[in-house]
Amino acid sequence: MKGETAQLPMPSFRFDTQWLKMPVNLATGEMVAVAVDKNDHLWVLHRPQTVTGRTPANVAPPIMEFDRDGRYVRGFGGPGSGYEWPGKEHSLAIAANGDIWISGSRLEAEGDDMLLVFDAQGRFVRQIGQRGKSTGNGDRRNVHAAADIFIDDREQAAYVADGYGNQRLVVFGKDDGAFRRMWGAYGKAPPDQRPGPPPADFHAVGLEPEYFYGVHGVEKARDGTVYVSDRMHQRIQAFSAHGRYLRQVFINRDAPSPTTASGITFSRDPQQKYMFVADWGNHMIVVVDRRNMSVIGTIGHRGEAAGEFRGPHLIDTDSKGVIYVAEVQGRRVQRLIPSDRPYQEKSNERSQPLSRP
Repeated sequence: MKGETAQLPMPSFRFDTQWLKMPVNLATGEMVAVAVDKNDHLWVLHRPQTVTGRTPANVAPPIMEFDRDGRYVRGFGGPGSGYEWPGKEHSLAIAANGDIWISGSRLEAEGDDMLLVFDAQGRFVRQIGQRGKSTGNGDRRNVHAAADIFIDDREQAAYVADGYGNQRLVVFGKDDGAFRRMWGAYGKAPPDQRPGPPPADFHAVGLEPEYFYGVHGVEKARDGTVYVSDRMHQRIQAFSAHGRYLRQVFINRDAPSPTTASGITFSRDPQQKYMFVADWGNHMIVVVDRRNMSVIGTIGHRGEAAGEFRGPHLIDTDSKGVIYVAEVQGRRVQRLIPSDRPYQEKSNERSQPLSRP
């Protein structure tokens, strides 16, 4: 396209799967989300109910904190007094003040129609919405099995990918939980009623759905652009902070699994040139030139070795550009270390060739 820069080169990484140092008496289940705080500590959300063969005392709490060297610092969360814990843990996000935001993805009658906020010591702060109370896309009080959260501390806002039960991106106030705005695909109003799934061949026949179906990830760049992953439509759409549609990029539309764009994160250079997208269904990370909104290449494939993935879900990046990937089926957190960044810990690291589309 006229005026656009040349496509970026493909980045290179080393891979490490065994750097987290869990207490020997604690087991973890499906790893669903990761978030890096201002101290480069990693926060991990897992699903304790997926652990089998252990007593409750030997199952890690759902929210865990690890220091820069992967040492376990603390854990907390789970059902308690004064709030409604999700039936199926799904996402977490970290605010600059250390508050931890949690969402759940259960869709049944008593669905996860709420967001929870805890401080860094595990004390309950706030609940937005209530279990099983969603009235749909127009609801300004409740979400409906929200998939991802991004906290914008400058704007004092929480951007929520409200996409398992609803088809929208919704924004709440960070400190008061008050509704601010929402939008659907292409910046339009979300549909009044839940639409059906797209036909299997929708992209082959040139259909571009006018609605989201599976809003699974949200991330806001430093320049104010908001990126929303529309997983079942295999795309990421970019918007202004107030929902004006800008551009889109398609993610693995011709791959075997139609469930592609999940979590989103950026490189840590000042321009955030690279966007990294977890393709959950095809077990890889897709690398995108953020400015051009074009796919550069992919990292990995299905497998259990370092540099391979099983269900990469939600992802984040630390200040050194290290990418952390929560793998659901793999039940682990893998880190991708830029090849030009030495790290003290090098356990189980392996270099791997990267592929281009």
